[in-house]
Amino acid sequence: MAKENARDNYLISQTENGEIRVAEDVVSIIAGLAATEVEGVAAMSGNITHELVSKLGVKNLQKGIRLAIKDGKVTVDVSLVMAFGYSVPEVSQKVQEKVRFAVETMTGLEVVEVNIQIAGVNI
Repeated sequence: MAKENARDNYLISQTENGEIRVAEDVVSIIAGLAATEVEGVAAMSGNITHELVSKLGVKNLQKGIRLAIKDGKVTVDVSLVMAFGYSVPEVSQKVQEKVRFAVETMTGLEVVEVNIQIAGVNI
């Protein structure tokens, strides 16, 4: 059984074969990519810094994702822009399921919550 601790912004898993470290940024990128794969999600929404960076042509895959990681348990906050004509509850539930599945299967961390904030609608 792996023991997980947080240290230096890395998630650490100690197994019998050695240590596994996953940067929090990697978890954010996994969650962001999973969310954008759901039909009805037009874009991720970020703060003004993320918006300025994207205007300069630099793609930020962590845009619209905030994490809280404690004792190997992850809470993910997703801020997104919906495409017009889609059901907010249905798309939100699909995003929650997809983000949870992607983070858990790719990192082995337990996702306890995926909170969705609809920041806008793309027409």
